[in-house]
Amino acid sequence: MEIRSTTDQDFDVFVDTMYAAFGRFPETPAEGGGGVWWAALEMDRNLLAVTADGRPVGTAGAYSFELTLPGEILAPAAGVTAVGVLPSHRRKGVLTALMRHQLTELRARGEFLSVLLASEAVIYRRFGYGPATYTQRLTVPRHQAALALPRAHGTAEAPATGRDTGSVELLRRAECGEILEEVYDRYRRAQPGALSRPHRWWASGAGQPPISPAPRYVAVHRDAEGVPDGYASYAIGEGDALTVDETIATDDAVFTALARFVLGHDLVRQVVFKHIPPDNPLRWQLADFRAGQVSNDTDWLWVRLLDVPRALTARGWSMDGELVLDVDDPFLGEHGRYLLTVRDSKAECVPTDREPDLSLDASDLGSIYLGGTAPSTLVRAGHIQAHRPGAAALADTLFRAERSPHCLHWF
Repeated sequence: MEIRSTTDQDFDVFVDTMYAAFGRFPETPAEGGGGVWWAALEMDRNLLAVTADGRPVGTAGAYSFELTLPGEILAPAAGVTAVGVLPSHRRKGVLTALMRHQLTELRARGEFLSVLLASEAVIYRRFGYGPATYTQRLTVPRHQAALALPRAHGTAEAPATGRDTGSVELLRRAECGEILEEVYDRYRRAQPGALSRPHRWWASGAGQPPISPAPRYVAVHRDAEGVPDGYASYAIGEGDALTVDETIATDDAVFTALARFVLGHDLVRQVVFKHIPPDNPLRWQLADFRAGQVSNDTDWLWVRLLDVPRALTARGWSMDGELVLDVDDPFLGEHGRYLLTVRDSKAECVPTDREPDLSLDASDLGSIYLGGTAPSTLVRAGHIQAHRPGAAALADTLFRAERSPHCLHWF
């Protein structure tokens, strides 16, 4: 078996092989080749596993993204996608060979972060990926959708914050593509865990709504000067359920204004927010706290560090401190011990022979990297070993982000 890089001439073979691995058939592209998620594939970053007689049996791909790290730092990240092996060739080491080849290639490109969305949680941890952001669905019955009045804690000299002074405009998806692209880009640059959406995704309609050209209504929020600063993409489907694909807002007041707009929609039975962070305040804003029904509480973005010192020095830090991390990477057969020193929001990370404070593997480090998983949780779960009292608490403080990481982008 050979693992080889693909070219533009391999596009149809790559897509057909990937779909066959999942027992599906490719959808028909819209006129001009857009409107399908695979329209944004980067063929110079994809791999094919081919048998000795030339038959393609497996695929793995990657996108070029920017990942927002704590501290509003943008870092390049490979977005792993389209990983599949034909049913006839599973349990024969094809997937392992693809993933090892891909990680080696990513390092050769100088990349130090890799991310993915895991189709099955048990697969990717063994390749060094760990769940790093989480998301959930919130369903609100329309008859219980009233929002409580905010408590007034301000004074004449210092009025209460968070009051919305903008407006909401209703548009169709086809009317506001540039607005969506611009607002999302502003949002993702300040949101830890968010991924960029390169222009070609919007231009080709690659992905899920509202990137795709599927019919949607879009509630666009504008600030007091008329500048768009948020949107909610939605449609009403079976059972008179209004489903919000995603709500993008540059601050909490904008989110509340958009939530109030969709929750006040007439002739719907319930409003479903498909994709919100677990610490979103909407449930607390409802007059009836129990009206918000949480479901699909799940992992989303998985992270893998390809170069531990580069990755740890790339992100921002909000507290000073010092930790010795003993990191095992069994998939790549590597092991390293690093002294992490944080001063004035910057980190140094160098090899050391000092006794470790924490021992963990590459997947655990990926989980805590963005600040969405507390190291102490993984200590309690038996994943991370703390070698001295207070080490887990210090790690919690150091790795905590100023905002909980969240990723909306599907790839």
